[in-house]
Amino acid sequence: MSARTGRTFDLAVIGGGPAGVTAALRAAELGARVALVERDRPGGTCTDDGCAPTRVLARAARLVRDSEQLADYGLSSPRPSLDLRELLAATQRTVYELHEKKQLVSHLERAGILLLAGRGPARFTDAWRVAVGDGTELDAERFIVACGGHARRLPFPGSELAITHGDVWTMRELPRSLAIVGAAATGAQLASIFAAFGTRVTLLELAPRIIPAEDEDMAFALAAAFAANGIDVVTGIAGVERIERDGRGLRLTYRQGDEQRTMTADTIMLAVGWPGNVEELGLAEAGVATERGYVTVDDTLRTSADTIWAAGDITGRMMLVQSATYEGRIAAENALGTGGGKVRHTIVAHGGFTDPEYGSVGLTEAAARAAGEVVVGVVPYLDLDRAVIDRRTDGFCKLVVDRNTRRVVGAHVIGEQAVEVVQIAATAMAAEMPVERLAEIELAYPTFTSIVALAARQVVHALRLGGEVEAWEAMGRPRQSEWERTDS
Repeated sequence: MSARTGRTFDLAVIGGGPAGVTAALRAAELGARVALVERDRPGGTCTDDGCAPTRVLARAARLVRDSEQLADYGLSSPRPSLDLRELLAATQRTVYELHEKKQLVSHLERAGILLLAGRGPARFTDAWRVAVGDGTELDAERFIVACGGHARRLPFPGSELAITHGDVWTMRELPRSLAIVGAAATGAQLASIFAAFGTRVTLLELAPRIIPAEDEDMAFALAAAFAANGIDVVTGIAGVERIERDGRGLRLTYRQGDEQRTMTADTIMLAVGWPGNVEELGLAEAGVATERGYVTVDDTLRTSADTIWAAGDITGRMMLVQSATYEGRIAAENALGTGGGKVRHTIVAHGGFTDPEYGSVGLTEAAARAAGEVVVGVVPYLDLDRAVIDRRTDGFCKLVVDRNTRRVVGAHVIGEQAVEVVQIAATAMAAEMPVERLAEIELAYPTFTSIVALAARQVVHALRLGGEVEAWEAMGRPRQSEWERTDS
């Protein structure tokens, strides 16, 4: 016989990642009786085996890279050697520290939220009730589904021989060679990391370029940097046909146009998408529609069932922690009828901890030009004093500005600390700051972030001249720029 809580909740949240925890806390703040169901422990994929531990690996890779510069500053030391097991153990210690720092269980309990964690998956029996894996049943007036996603495996022969990013944490030795299928953020970051550790890396992508959702010039520059770092980049493949074992490791067969090609690697990794965790939820019983592996929602995050909302990765909209947190709050307010409004992912800063890093916010140059008249300013890192000081001169900052409103509509940075640098542009966009004001901000010197103001000054100068700016070449790609640093 199943246990019953004997209590009806105003809101039950399924999933304890950033979206779910934020939704539960916001609902409790609004006075609702809230339950949160999490199959494992609160925190989410990013903390446990996603962006946070990947960032630890990226930090280690960066230390290896920086060791090569010691002689430039009068220092000497042998090149560091990698103990992969110790690095992965350190990564798990960091994950533990993050959980301890956040104290999510304490926060939830202090807010008066009933937390059911580590009891297995929850499954809808109808639109008002879920059954938890241990037999507990919860009934509520409203539900928010925030169960995240998982790495996709492609249905081709031998796909079970490949690993996904989550298998990295249980590796016992560094592969001598690695083929990564998929060159979006996850694939690109892991390619960069393993190459720094000494693995021979091949990165394959179906799209015509790596990080295909990002600005074209930035993608081109990252591919050039990867090639310089010894990564073999193969784009425009027609698909993977099979993986099979051979005497040298694993043989990957793929198509390039009409031609069949093969390559051999010790390890093959799939980084080909992140579908939602929809399989075990019993969504059909609750009347919740799905499409292409994600829960379908409207602009208020309501599903096809009147009593159920969804937030975070499971909606397939923005696969980012900051976006999941934002959606969790909106979903809670809308579910409780307090006027959360519509979701607008208009200013979402994001990036990748590759080498060099890349960061973006807003429209790409191509999208902005398709939408209206823009002026684009590009400043190379070589023009930045801090980059010269640190010997990190590869990269650029591109600022895309609407010619009529004089506001930044997109920013794209590749180079040292790019993910941090792009936050300046994101803040200016959120404040609806005219580019003239951005150009006047007295940012600290010498810093990488000051490149945003330099790009803004370049745009202001071009606007006053009434045209575009002169051509220069950024890491092999002709762009538009001009070398003056004043707006006079």
